[in-house]
Amino acid sequence: MRGAGHARWAAGAMVTALAATACGGGGGSGSGTTGAVLSSSWGDPQNPLEPANTNEVQGGKVLDMIFRGLKRYDPKTGAAQNMLAEKIDTPDSQNFTITVKDGWTFSNGEKVTAKSFVDAWNYGASLRNNQKNAYFFGYIQGYDKVHPATGSQSADTLSGLKVVNDRTFTVKLNQKFSSFPDTLGYVAFAPLPQSFFSDHAGWLQRPVGNGPYMIQSYTKGAQMALGKWNGYPGPDKAQNDGVTLKVYTDSDTAYTDLLAGNLDLVDDVPASQLKNVKNDLGNRYINTPAGIIQTLAFPYYDKAWDKSGSEKVRTGLSMAINRKQITDTIFQKTRTPAGDWTSPVLGVEGGFKEDLCGSACDYDPAQAKKLIQEGGGLPGGQLKITYNADTGSHRTWVDAVCNSINNALGNDKACVGNPVGTFADFRNQIGQHKMSGPFRAGWQMDYPLIQNFLQPLYYTNASSNDGKWSNKQFDQLVDQANAETDTAKAVQTFQKAEEVVRDNMAAIPLWYQNGSAGYSERLSDVALNPFSVPVYNEIKVG
Repeated sequence: MRGAGHARWAAGAMVTALAATACGGGGGSGSGTTGAVLSSSWGDPQNPLEPANTNEVQGGKVLDMIFRGLKRYDPKTGAAQNMLAEKIDTPDSQNFTITVKDGWTFSNGEKVTAKSFVDAWNYGASLRNNQKNAYFFGYIQGYDKVHPATGSQSADTLSGLKVVNDRTFTVKLNQKFSSFPDTLGYVAFAPLPQSFFSDHAGWLQRPVGNGPYMIQSYTKGAQMALGKWNGYPGPDKAQNDGVTLKVYTDSDTAYTDLLAGNLDLVDDVPASQLKNVKNDLGNRYINTPAGIIQTLAFPYYDKAWDKSGSEKVRTGLSMAINRKQITDTIFQKTRTPAGDWTSPVLGVEGGFKEDLCGSACDYDPAQAKKLIQEGGGLPGGQLKITYNADTGSHRTWVDAVCNSINNALGNDKACVGNPVGTFADFRNQIGQHKMSGPFRAGWQMDYPLIQNFLQPLYYTNASSNDGKWSNKQFDQLVDQANAETDTAKAVQTFQKAEEVVRDNMAAIPLWYQNGSAGYSERLSDVALNPFSVPVYNEIKVG
């Protein structure tokens, strides 16, 4: 998602209040008591909490609590399972008939229907609504009319979406996409109530969803309070009375608050504390594989990084990074050196191939220096790696990466870190194409498919292609893979596309990331899902 960034919550205001009464419906749907509320570390979301406009992690955490879609990814395995979908049928992997389960409502009492999905998807796809996740609707017929690459849109709705009745709608894609049903657990495909459209400004201040929690209040820079929705009709009801998400701009401070009893849950243990965490927390420390990869992305809108020979510079930089030393010493085995652009959680059958990068990801200082020289040297004579400084571990590893590059090049000023104060500011600068060199690009999968590690990040004009890399061969292979109905053949074709990423070193893969968390003695049944997000609804307090 979330790697990406990506109107604002009361832009310019310090406080946005979301009244609890406006989030709930009648008939006992208010939040529970405050006795079993847990507190968790968090960061301000970059954008308003619209499902089709949120593709970064912090906002995604909230949307995952207040919305449920057609599919939901199993919190243990990541497998796509039906949630609001009763069934999804297709004769040809291009035309789909979706039946919505009966008995679902939004927290304001409104019934969730086929129209709730169709209206939401049309809104998300429309060019005039400027939604960051519009790209996810790109395979639905008529997308080129509602969201043209240039000019104004010539249609208001996707021609490939049709409401049949309250519980049924059809989807026609512009090409075969055999994995389409498995993508529908992503939050961009969530349903929306009519209040989202009839009073949009009001909805942004008082979001109404259909998940196990409701937003009660939000004070920017401080915290967001979510309460359990007692009227939630789903099978995964909240086992606590609510969650208070506390904003931290420094993960070390959050960890200190956890140890002091001022915070219940930290879902990103800072690198500086990894050597102490087992002694500090014992079995209340979680370290588990997650669908997250850390890379260095490049600004291809800057011609200095998009000229002939620059692929040699990027490959040389990759070979100048001693991944094993950094993951062993700084991350205490909570990271694994990356050998491809996906994640081990996919498994070999799902497309993970640990040696796909080959020698380009091996530490070889002499070859690194040679390639960088052959490619014309570092643009501007110095590498500045931009990152958000509100998470303590980023500075530590960026400094280590620069030290490794500097040692390889024999120049202690060849690479320096370029910190940006907050994640939101960092994402805004990326979105405004203000990067002049490589920048941190962590990617947390939206759904467990190899397609999700490649297409959103590297396909021309894709939603999270922040560096604006473009390659026709890659695009063609992705289109071919998506049209393949045989899963094994589709995976093989995606891997061919990934080889194009490798040969151009479109981004430098650094390491696969485990999910790490620590929690207080008040909590039990704490777990991270394959996306490295706490399964909040399963946590018990007391």
